[in-house]
Formats: sequence, structure tokens, C-alpha cells
Amino acid sequence: MGDWWWWRCSFLLVSLILTASLGTIHGGNVTYDRTSLVINGQHKILFSGSIHYPRSTPQMWPNLIAKAKEGGLDVIQTYVFWNLHEPHQGQYEFSGRFDLVGFIKEIQAQGLYVSLRIGPYIESECTYGGLPLWLHDIPGIVFRSDNDQFKFHMQRFTTKIVNLMKSAKLFASQGGPIILSQIENEYGNVERGFQQKGFSYVRWAAQMAVGLQTGVPWVMCKQDDAPDPVINTCNGMQCGKTFNGPNSPNKPSLWTENWTSFYQFFGGVPYLRSASDIAYNVALFIIAKKGSYVNYYMYHGGTNFDRLASPFITTAYYDEAPLDEYGLVRQPKWGHLKELHAAIKSCSQPLLYGTQTTFNLGLQQKAYVFRSSTECAAFLENSGPRDVTIKFLNIPYQLTRKSISILPGCKNVAFNTGKVTIQNSIREMKPQFRFNSAEKWKVYTEAIPNFDDTSLRANRLLDQIATAKDTSDYMWYTFRLNHNSPNAQSVLSIYSLGHVLHSFVNGVLTGSAHGSHNYTSVAMEKNVNLVNGMNNISILSATVGLPNSGAYLERKVAGLSKVKVQRRDFTNYSWGYQVGLLGEKLQIYTVSGLSKVQWKSFQSSTKPLTWYQTTFDAPEGNKPVVLNLGSMGKGLAWVNGQGIGRYWVSFHTPRGTPSQQWYHIPRSFLKATGNLLVILEEETGNPLGITLDTVYITN
Repeated sequence: MGDWWWWRCSFLLVSLILTASLGTIHGGNVTYDRTSLVINGQHKILFSGSIHYPRSTPQMWPNLIAKAKEGGLDVIQTYVFWNLHEPHQGQYEFSGRFDLVGFIKEIQAQGLYVSLRIGPYIESECTYGGLPLWLHDIPGIVFRSDNDQFKFHMQRFTTKIVNLMKSAKLFASQGGPIILSQIENEYGNVERGFQQKGFSYVRWAAQMAVGLQTGVPWVMCKQDDAPDPVINTCNGMQCGKTFNGPNSPNKPSLWTENWTSFYQFFGGVPYLRSASDIAYNVALFIIAKKGSYVNYYMYHGGTNFDRLASPFITTAYYDEAPLDEYGLVRQPKWGHLKELHAAIKSCSQPLLYGTQTTFNLGLQQKAYVFRSSTECAAFLENSGPRDVTIKFLNIPYQLTRKSISILPGCKNVAFNTGKVTIQNSIREMKPQFRFNSAEKWKVYTEAIPNFDDTSLRANRLLDQIATAKDTSDYMWYTFRLNHNSPNAQSVLSIYSLGHVLHSFVNGVLTGSAHGSHNYTSVAMEKNVNLVNGMNNISILSATVGLPNSGAYLERKVAGLSKVKVQRRDFTNYSWGYQVGLLGEKLQIYTVSGLSKVQWKSFQSSTKPLTWYQTTFDAPEGNKPVVLNLGSMGKGLAWVNGQGIGRYWVSFHTPRGTPSQQWYHIPRSFLKATGNLLVILEEETGNPLGITLDTVYITN
């Protein structure tokens, strides 16, 4: 035990010295061979972490990057979000949370490298896979295929990003921090769906990317047929077992997504992946697959602000990562991985330049030994379900179940992936302000539109994606029904391709229904009372993010697919449509938009589609600020006009609890006093139960 602790402390000291000695990164020549990436002539073992700039704020970036560096990372990896940078064709946005150049320069200033995943299709649990919705309306387009229209716009945007990086001198070949770029994203999942058009598209995408002459290597993740010189890489939790390896003998073994947890969806519980399991699989990839680059997806997940998330994905993204949604260290994951990085880095010389020998130590135990002319390193693996004691070089070693011990010098154990010595961190939310005074709330309730209120008409049910064009989650479907029968009760049947329905008859709510992450479609049958004469049927269809994966994404639709009253089919009938809610159109969640509607005093919280507004002061200090919406149902929230995301507290997990109850308000969104809070409640939540909390970490 004494030797083990001595080695552990020594490697932590080495890690701190290396961290302190690194200043601003100045790149250089980046190439690769079968061993690793080669930067300025030096082979490298690199640890990387995904941090997505739009899922945090510029004010958070320095601290996130500093904690990643302190955790032993060499590289920050990020996607590029086409939908955020070009929301309208030819109109670009690169300011605030979308300041990609500023984000990369901050990484460079702190002495880390960058892996830039341009895509520009990214999936990433991002609405429409990160593609801008205007692509949908281009005649003849087929996304992610050997299709001239899509290739034109993909090349145009990719070139835009590459030129933006070049103008800021951010590629390593220019002295910048970017050492890797990615084109496309997990295309191997859908390639066969496009048949020959898929195969030729892969070749075109690779050729197009390489032709941009960035001076750094390109990768394609989960793409076994990535054409030379593009490197094929692995995504998943067990790439030490599942990766087929580089598709060419001169390419290195890279892991672009090691999932530290998994995305969470409304109605689902968090996926908890242990620190020991992550560490074991990292070490196994290094030794079994000759891996030299491991990226943690995510290292910091952050927040899906506004309506960024894909269907049913929670606003908090990868909250179980080493840095949580707010950028706080999550232990033991962060600390255990930091120790892992230091231990592996201490073996870099024999790993990169030595000769490997592998032999069995038992039925489920194995030794991986790396010897160079000057150094030795051993990795002792126990893949079995029980702790065992084995002998290596005639010395006994205890190996915990499913673990790998790392022995720099082939003698003393510096680190065991299964021995977690870091204390667990506990996160607490402490209320700082209660919004329990009815006098401080004002309300505005949306009017339920009838057919006569609409200007958009069609004799069929329209696709919500093509009609709403991602300007809102909401779209009204309305029609008129002349009822002449002594029986007032009828059955209203509605079928929708997603994701939420609310039906109104003559302005009165008659039913609600929703799908789920695994079954996004909705079917609802309700008994409704009709009056003799003309009846107004109004159906609100709500999406919770747009589809983000699969072949032929441009063909996917949402909204109503069939409507019946009794046995009469109204699918092909005279329909009136309204995209979005009036409050959205008037932007009543902003200071300038508040006066455009008549707000009333708070009386009760029984009506659906009600807007609530109040003001509050920022809590003192610098602790993260969150809004506890545990008393609400489903909707959207804004602070000082900035969307903090969708909430859906009423959609419970199988355990009977909300998937997400607290919603992040970045400190940079706040003023010292008089902050405007506006909430759109789709159901019938109670705003008097809302609290403003701050986040604390204890061990």
C-alpha cells in the first residue's frame, strides 16, 4: 500500500508540473502514422474532451477549459452548429454563445489543442441534426447523399468555416491549436440506406475536405470505409473491444467519442456510468487497440438553450459528465480520470516507441508489456467478475474485478482503474427566492384560434415541419364541423406523427396526449360534446425538437396525420392553420414585447396556454443559478429575453419523478436587479411553487 500511494502522489505531482509548464499553444506540422498523431515531429498520446460552445456561455468558457486542463486533457473537441451559424440562408451569426473563433482562441490561450468537428451534419441530440431548416425547402435536395443540391450547400458552409479558421490563423499549420478536423458524422449508420449514392458521397466528402488544404488531418467517425488519407475513428463506450481498427496500416487508432454517460430524455432516468468503467475502457483501448487519442463525449455537456434539443431530449445535456451542466466538478469521475491520464502519460515512451508483448496470467487475466531500449511499462488486466491475485515477474499483484493496473517501470502499481479513491461529490440546490406571492405575477392567456381566425388554408393536413419551418414548437390545426344530431356526444380521434396534442372544441380543452422518446407518434380518442349547429375544432400540435437522425431526414414529417369525428374522416377537408402562438409572434417574453398584450393579475393557474411574468434580483455570490420548476407542467422559459430551454416536469420517469426539475440560468444572463422572468405554461402548472436556487457541491 505504501508503494502504491508513493507512486500515486508522484504521478499527480508530475501531472501538475506538466500542466503548469504549458502556456499558449503554438501549433505546427501535424501528420500521422500507425502509432499516433505526430505534432512537430513528436508522437503524442492525447486525451480530449468535448465541450460545445453554444451549450454554455462565453463567460463560462475560461473556467470550463481550465478545469479540463487541470483534469489532464490535451485537447478540446467541439462540433460546429450549422443551424445556429446560418439560421437563414446566407445570413451568418458568430457572436455571443456562437463565437466559434473566440472559443478556440480561449482554448489556445490556455495551452490546449482543438479537434474541430465541422460535420456539418452533427446529430449531437441537436434539432434537425444541426442542419438549418431552410435546406428542407431547396427543390430536389437529398440530405447527406451524392446529391448536387446538398453537396453544394455542404461544401459552401464547410468552406466558410475553414476560411474563418484560416483567417484567424487557427489551424496548427498556421501556428494555431486545431490539430484535427472532422467531415460528416457517423455516416456508417446510414450509408447503406443510400446505396451507391452513399458510397460515392463518402468519397466526395473526403475529397472535398482534403481539398480545402487545412494542413491538419481529417477524420470520419464510425466510418470503416473512410477514404485515404482521412482517418476512420471509433465512437462508443467500449472501443477497446468493438473497434475494428484503422482501415489502413499507416493510420493511428483514434477514439472520437467515449460516452461518459448518455443523453437523457424526458420520461427517462439518467444513465450513470461509473468512473471505474470509463477508466478501464480507456486503458484497454490504449493497450489492446494501440490507441493514442481518446475523447470524452461529453466532458461538459451544458445546456440545450432555447429549442436546441432534438425530440424529447432534456434541456440539461450530459449532466453526468466529469463537469456537470453548470461546469462544476463531478467526483469521483473527474478526479479518477485525472489520475488515469497521469499514469498513462508516464508510460508514453514505451507505449509509443516500445515493442509490445502480451501473455496470459490466468483464464481472464492478461499482461500487456511495452519495452523500449530505455523504459518498460506493464498493464495488468483482469477482465473477470472477481478480485484475483496474480504473479507478474514473480511478484504477486492483486487485481480488482474488471480492472487494469498500470505499472510504469514494470514493477510498482501507479494506478488501478477499479480502485476509486476520490470522494463522491454531492450536489445540492438551495432556495434563495420564492415566487409565492400572487401579487408579483401577471398573466396572459392565449386565445384559442378558430378556423375563421386563420389565414393559411389547405384542403388537407399539412406537415408541421415544412409549414412551421422551425419558427415555433407549435402549430394550430382548425376546422369547422356542422353537427345536427340529438346526441351531443361524439368521439374525436386524432393521429399525429409527433409529439404532443391538445384538442379544443368550441374553445374548451377536451383532451391532451403525448408520445415518448421511443414512440414519438401520438394517438388520442376522446368523447367530446358538440352543439347543434357549427362547432369549432382546434387542435394544437407541439413538437419537442425536430428529427435528427436516419437516412432521408428531409422526408421526415410531423404534425397531424389523420382526424376523425365518429366515423367521418376529416383528413382531406378544409383546414385552417396558425403557426406558433400569438405570444411568441409578439415576443412578449422580451421587455420590448411585454406591452403588446394585456396582462392581468394572477387569479389561478387552471387554464392551459398561459403566460406568466414577474421580476427578481440575482442571488449574491457566484454559485450557479437554477430555476426550480417542480410545480409546473410543460412549456418554455425566458430570462431577460433569453431562452433557458424547454421544461417538461409533468412527464415523469418510471420512478414517478420528473426527468428534470431544475433549469440553468447562466450568471451572464442576469442583471443585479429587476430580471424579467417569463414562462409559457402549456398545461396547468402553478407558478407560486417556483423557487430560484443556487447550486452547492459538498463531498
